[in-house]
Amino acid sequence: MTDRYASFVQTGAGRTLVKRLGLPDPPRLRRHTPGDPLVPGPVLLGSSSGGRLAEPVGKVLTAAGVELVDPAAATDAAARFAALVYDASGISDSTGLRQLYDFFHPQARALLPSGRVIVLGTPPAECGSPREATAQRALEGLTRSIGKEFGRGVTAQLVYVTKDADAGTPVSLESTLRFLLSGRSAYVSGQVIRVGAGTAAAPADWDRPLDGQVVLVTGAARGIGAALARVLARDGATVVALDIPAAGDELAAVANEIGGSAVQLDLTAPDAPTRLAQHLASRHGRVDVVVHNAGITRDKTLGRMDADRWDSVIDVNLSSQERINDVLLERDLIPAGGRIVSVSSIAGIAGNRGQTNYATSKAGVIGLVDSLAPVLRERGISLNAVAPGFIETRLTARIPLMIREAGRRMNSMAQGGLPLDVAETIGWLSWPASGAVSGNVVRVCGQSLLGA
Repeated sequence: MTDRYASFVQTGAGRTLVKRLGLPDPPRLRRHTPGDPLVPGPVLLGSSSGGRLAEPVGKVLTAAGVELVDPAAATDAAARFAALVYDASGISDSTGLRQLYDFFHPQARALLPSGRVIVLGTPPAECGSPREATAQRALEGLTRSIGKEFGRGVTAQLVYVTKDADAGTPVSLESTLRFLLSGRSAYVSGQVIRVGAGTAAAPADWDRPLDGQVVLVTGAARGIGAALARVLARDGATVVALDIPAAGDELAAVANEIGGSAVQLDLTAPDAPTRLAQHLASRHGRVDVVVHNAGITRDKTLGRMDADRWDSVIDVNLSSQERINDVLLERDLIPAGGRIVSVSSIAGIAGNRGQTNYATSKAGVIGLVDSLAPVLRERGISLNAVAPGFIETRLTARIPLMIREAGRRMNSMAQGGLPLDVAETIGWLSWPASGAVSGNVVRVCGQSLLGA
C-alpha cells in the first residue's frame, strides 16, 4: 500500500507546503540492506560516573568496526554522529541525572538523519537503594521524550542490563546493540528493553545470524508473515511456513521463493498441535524458533458482537499459541537455546473501539510472555513478543481514509510501518545471539501516541 502523502512531502512542492502549514513531515527511514555498515558514521559514547557498561559496549562496537568518539574529544561543533550511546548505570540518585543533560544537551542537533540514541541502565528492581531505583526509572522519561523531540527518523531506546547478565562478555549485549543501531530498527522507538542472563552465541557472520536454525512461522502466506519468512530466510534460517489450507497457493509461492517448506494446517483443529509436532520431528528433528504470527480480526462493538466472533479470535490469536507451545515443549522439540516469539499488538496495550475480542487476545499474548518467560528461562529458552502499531498491509488498506491517515501520522515517525519492520524485530529476537533478551514486549509502532 502506497503512502501518497509521505511520497508527496519528499518533493519540492511538498517540502514547501509542510513548512508553511506545519504539517506532519514523514522522514525517509534508514532500513537495513545486507552488507551495510552497522552505522553510517561515528558514534559518541559517554558514561556516567561509575558506569559499569561503557567498557563492554566500547569493546563490542570497536570489534564491529564502529568509529567511537569520546565526549571529551568532541570539540568540533560541526561534528555529526550516527548515534549517541550513554551508560547511565552509574547514576545512583536524582542529583546524578544532571549528567544526562550535560551529555545530550550539546549534541541534541548533532545526530545524522535516522540517527540512534541508546541509554543503558540498571533495572530499578535490582538497584541497591530506593534513590538509585528512582534515578534509573527516570531514564525512561528521557528516552521517550528524545524519541519525540529529535525528529528526522531518529530513534531512542532504553536498555536495562541486569547485573547477572555477564556484561563483561560482549555477546550479552552485542545482538541488542547491533539491532538498535542498525537500519533493522527503523520503526522501533521509545522502547524499554531488558537484557539479562541467558544462553547467547555469536554467529560466524552477522549478516546471516540464523544460519543452521529451523524456524516455524505461522500465518506465513501474506502480509507480515510473508515478510517474516523472507527476512528469516535471508538471515540464514530454514523456514517452515504454515498457514490455513485456503491460503495454500500463496503459502506455496512464499515457501518456493525462499527455499523453505509449506505446511497447510488449521491451527484451531483439535489435532493441529500434534500433527505439527509430528511434522517438525519427522522432517527436522527439532524447531529452534517458533514465531506465532497467525491472527485474525472479527470486528464489532461488544454489544453487537456474536459469540462466534469472540471465540474465533481468542482461539486463533491466543489459545492456539498456548496449545502449540505445550505440545512442542512437552516433546522437547524446542531445544535449549530455542526461541519463541509471539505477535501481540498495540491494541493489546491501549485497547481499540470495536476490537474488544482482538485487544483481549493480544493483551493475553503479553500475559503469556510475562508468565511463561521466567519458566522457560530455566530451560534455556527465551520468550518475547512484538506489538505492531499501524503497519501498511492489505488489512490497513481497508480502513476508511481519514482513520487510516490518523493511524499513519500519530507516531514519532509520522508514517506507517512496513511488514519488513516487524519482521526485522522478530528476526533479532530469534537470533541465537539474543538469548539474554527474554520476557520483553517490543512495540514496532514508530513510537505511537496510542498507549504511550
